[in-house]
Amino acid sequence: MCGRFTNRYSWRELKELYELSDVLYPKAPSNFEPRYNIAPTQTSFVVRLGVAGRRELVQLRWGLLPRWATSPRDGARMINARCETVATSRAYKEAFRSRPCLVVADGFYEWAARSASTKQPYFLQRRHGGPFAFAGLWEERHLTPEDTFTIITCPANARVATVHDRMPLMLVPGDWAAWLESPKERLACLSHCLPADDIELWPVDRRVGNPRSQGEGLIASIARTAGDDGT
Repeated sequence: MCGRFTNRYSWRELKELYELSDVLYPKAPSNFEPRYNIAPTQTSFVVRLGVAGRRELVQLRWGLLPRWATSPRDGARMINARCETVATSRAYKEAFRSRPCLVVADGFYEWAARSASTKQPYFLQRRHGGPFAFAGLWEERHLTPEDTFTIITCPANARVATVHDRMPLMLVPGDWAAWLESPKERLACLSHCLPADDIELWPVDRRVGNPRSQGEGLIASIARTAGDDGT
């Protein structure tokens, strides 16, 4: 699954990486505050196709709300969509057909059960901090002021499996156009699990479990314990 993630990109980095148009952002801010602990039901940046097929950067609420949802709280149960069923499930199939997005991120957290009562959080990213985006879907606003989104998950690769049995579907820049522009190629992207040797991870402080916790210290490595496998 994916329950917390980070976005430390500046506006200039986002503009270049996602090939965003100056036409849509003539007065864009020069920078954004880095975020180290983005949590469900919070707003975060996604990239989707907008006017004339141009990529646009928007802030949406994390936790997709389909039109049949009856409460904003339903979104907290729909922060993730499984790649195995996302194209056919009642909740996501319409969005999969016509409302794909790229969820802007540069890392994420997972929790590993180390005993019956203890879970250790880990920070994960592409090796050497390489760029990626989460495969996502968005839905038009319903019961909330903002449009909403979900992150697609897939079975964990061998490295992530040391922490959790699932992981977000991480798309590299070469996959982004296919995900956004072609339903047929979007379906193929569902099998593009990032290989184990392209992931690095390390244990971090349990403070990340509190969504109010922020700051660079959240992704700092703490002392490893027996069985950790991050590099």
